[in-house]
Amino acid sequence: MFSEMVEKKSNFDLTSKSAFSSEDDTFTSRSIAALLAKNNVPLSHKRIADNYLIIKKIFKFQACMSRISNVEKSVLEKYDFNTLEFTTMKQMYSELELLQKWSSSDDMALKEASDNILLIRVKELKFLEASRYASISNEIYNGYMALEQYLIEISKFQTVKNMRVYY
Repeated sequence: MFSEMVEKKSNFDLTSKSAFSSEDDTFTSRSIAALLAKNNVPLSHKRIADNYLIIKKIFKFQACMSRISNVEKSVLEKYDFNTLEFTTMKQMYSELELLQKWSSSDDMALKEASDNILLIRVKELKFLEASRYASISNEIYNGYMALEQYLIEISKFQTVKNMRVYY
């Protein structure tokens, strides 16, 4: 039965493996994004993701988005986070997991910090998308891809057509 399923599968690869992955690796970064999305996702994260996908679909980031301000950068540094273009996928996934925990805590300061950090991250992602620029063009520093995949996974505007574009 398993061999029949393997034979009938399409050639469309839904996983993206890095240069460090071996052929035996089946649990990839896409799987981690899906697991994070299936976790208890806060409503504020879903709203931010919906807003991001609507703007991306309608405007396609043709207007140049500004970089984050020094105040926003200091907020990231306060919580010991790198800027998005210097973040690895592993760092981004652990950061997203932490932001989910903060958002579901009873402390209002942590909830607000979680939402602010995610908004800053989305602003950075919009800038990278609009300018198609990253000062580090390396396979290691691709945390922006993890963030975008997370936003796609948690959004209610996710469609099959959108998924094909991003894989």
